[in-house]
Amino acid sequence: MEQGKKRFESAIAATILFLQLTSPVPLIGQDSWLLSSAEAVLYSPETKIPRTGELALRRAIPANTNMKAIQDSLEDISYLLRIPQRKPYGTMEGNVKKALKIAKDEKESILTSIPDELKENGSVLYASLIEGKDGLQNLLESIKDKDPDKVSVGLASSLDTVAQLELLQAPGLSFLLPEQYLDYPRLTGRGIVEFSIEKGDGSTFSPEAAGEPRSTATIEVVLDGFSAPLTAGNFAKLVVDGAYNGVKLNCANQAILSDGGMGKDAGYSIPLEIKPSGQFEPLYKTTLSVQDGELPVLPLSVYGAVAMAHSDVSEEYSSPNQFFFYLYDKRNAGLGGLSFEEGQFSVFGYTTVGRETLSQITTGDMIRSAKLVEGQDRLVLPK
Repeated sequence: MEQGKKRFESAIAATILFLQLTSPVPLIGQDSWLLSSAEAVLYSPETKIPRTGELALRRAIPANTNMKAIQDSLEDISYLLRIPQRKPYGTMEGNVKKALKIAKDEKESILTSIPDELKENGSVLYASLIEGKDGLQNLLESIKDKDPDKVSVGLASSLDTVAQLELLQAPGLSFLLPEQYLDYPRLTGRGIVEFSIEKGDGSTFSPEAAGEPRSTATIEVVLDGFSAPLTAGNFAKLVVDGAYNGVKLNCANQAILSDGGMGKDAGYSIPLEIKPSGQFEPLYKTTLSVQDGELPVLPLSVYGAVAMAHSDVSEEYSSPNQFFFYLYDKRNAGLGGLSFEEGQFSVFGYTTVGRETLSQITTGDMIRSAKLVEGQDRLVLPK
C-alpha cells in the first residue's frame, strides 16, 4: 500500500495533466492508487458544481419537476450570497417569489406526486415550506431586511424542507436496471452508514465542543441508491455482513482507503457505475469525459465524497470491497475546480457527519464498526 500512496501523491502534484502512468493497466486496485486516464486537460465547466455533500445529495433526488424548479431558484441564492460587496437582494427576492409562486400554483402536482401513505407527512412539510417559521415567507422578510446571516439560515432551512418533500416523492428507483444486473444487491433510495473509527497508535481524536479527547470518532455517510444503486447496494450489504468491522485504513495525500485484503468472497464485482448530469439512468463500464463537458450527478470533487476504488482486474469494474473517502482540496484541483480524477470512479455517497474527523485519520487507524442505521428496508438482496 505504501507504493500506492506514493503514486497517488505524485498524481496530485500534477497541475494540469494527469500523471503519465507506467502501469499497462491504469487502475486503483487493492495494492495501488493509480489514475485511469492520462494527459486529460480539464475544461472549466459553466455548470455550478456542488461543493458540499448535502447539496450534491439534494440535487440527486429524482423528484417532481416543480419541486426541482423551486430548488433551483433557491439554490441560486446561495451563489448570490457569496458576492463580497453589495449583495443583489432584489434578485434574491425575485428568486423567492418565483419559488413561492411555483409552490402555490402547483400545489396539487406537488402533493399528488407523493404516495398515499406519505401524503399526510407531505402536507405538513408543504405547509411548513410556505408559511412555517423557517419557510419561504420568512426567508422573504429576511431578504427585505438585508440581513445576510438570517438569509443564509432561512435559506438552509427552506432547502432542507424542499429535500424532505423531494424524498417523499422518490420512494424508489426512477429507472429500470439492465436485466444483466438484477442479480446484484441494490439500494433503491437512500441509506445511512455510521462508522466508528479508532486510533491505531493509542492517540486520541480532537475533542468535540467543550468535550474531552476521544479514543473513537463517529462518521456518518449517506448512501445514494438513486444514482448508484448497484454500488451503494453492494456497499450496504458488506456493511450489514460486518465486512468492514476491524478493517484498517491507509492514507494518501487526498484519500483515505480501506484495506483491500478482505478476500475474494467479500463483495460483488460491480461494473463501474456513474450517472451523468442530465441523464435518466447511470452509465456502466465507462468513465466520463469531463474535458468534453460530461459531469456526474455525484461529483468526486467534494470533501468527504465516498467512492469505490477500481478493480485490480479491469478498469471497467469497481473493487468488490475497497472504498475511499476523498479529501478534495481545490488547491490541488484542475481548471474549474474539478478533481483530476472527476468522472473516473463510482461515487456512491458523502460524509455528512464527522467531516472534521477525516483530516485526523492516519494510516493504521481502524474501522471499529460500520452499521447500516437507515435504509435496510431499501436494500434488495439477490435471491
